[in-house]
Amino acid sequence: MTKTITRRAGLALGAGVAVAPLIGLRAQQSGLPDKPLKILVGFPAGGGTDVMARLVAEAIKQRTGRNVLIENKAGASGTIAVEALKNAAPDGTTISYVPSATIVQKLTMPAVPFDPMTDLQPITLAGTVQTAFCVSPTIGVNTLPEYIAWLKKNPDRHTFGTTALGSFTHFFGVMAGREFGIPLEPVPYRGAAPLVADLQGGHIAAGCGGLTDFLEHHRAGKVKLIFTSGTKPATAAPDIPTATSLGYPKLQILGWYVFFAPPKLPAPLLDAWGSELKAVLGQPDIQKKLTELGLDVETSTPAEFTQRMAADLARWKTIIDSIGYKPT
Repeated sequence: MTKTITRRAGLALGAGVAVAPLIGLRAQQSGLPDKPLKILVGFPAGGGTDVMARLVAEAIKQRTGRNVLIENKAGASGTIAVEALKNAAPDGTTISYVPSATIVQKLTMPAVPFDPMTDLQPITLAGTVQTAFCVSPTIGVNTLPEYIAWLKKNPDRHTFGTTALGSFTHFFGVMAGREFGIPLEPVPYRGAAPLVADLQGGHIAAGCGGLTDFLEHHRAGKVKLIFTSGTKPATAAPDIPTATSLGYPKLQILGWYVFFAPPKLPAPLLDAWGSELKAVLGQPDIQKKLTELGLDVETSTPAEFTQRMAADLARWKTIIDSIGYKPT
């Protein structure tokens, strides 16, 4: 009996000794700095952007053995975090997870202290996301026709909360009101978490943001999603109709999430981050969790994303001009 126990203990010890060098080797091979790493998020903890970033951060930690922290720099529709990234040391320790709702700010507020085409380096696209329009569960509305009827009966409540003023979570709501023939006025919020709280409490009747901001809260009954901006229902929400399917084909827009690095990050570090992020985004369990949050996962090379961003900025400017919005 004693010999059996000793042998098992020896095998376990041997396994432990084998695992330790493996973890060390994996960390060395990642190409990332052997220091604590940081992902900047421009919105409060608990919102969709934050939840997704934390999923990715934990997966990178598991892959590389690095400590990966999320730093929430909320405010100004996410632009505070992007400015911090622009000024971050290009040593590979800091990147940022950014939605298109933040990038479009450059078209609507020229004073934004960065140019997305020159002051940031894309690492990889993380995925695409639809814009979603939701209502408070306190107003007794379940569908878009019911909401339009409710608006006609409540002329003093023609407002909607937006998770990022001057972005498409703002413009989509304005565009919707125009298509319905009932002007809707935006009310700015510092991200999704405070907006969801006000929707749940009935302090505001409607809200507009990325599908990733609202989907879990919709499932929990805190908000009621009534339509999205895609040409077809989102993978994670096949039961939620698109505005197009409801007879409003002009209400189409597709946003995205991307990982950015500081502007002068050396190519080897940019490549190392790209390899790790793509590996994590390719993991079936991570893909499943991100899809459930409303993100249709998709990756890219830096060059591919730069081309996409340039095309989207040009298209978005056309939409902004069409609704008569004047940059401030």
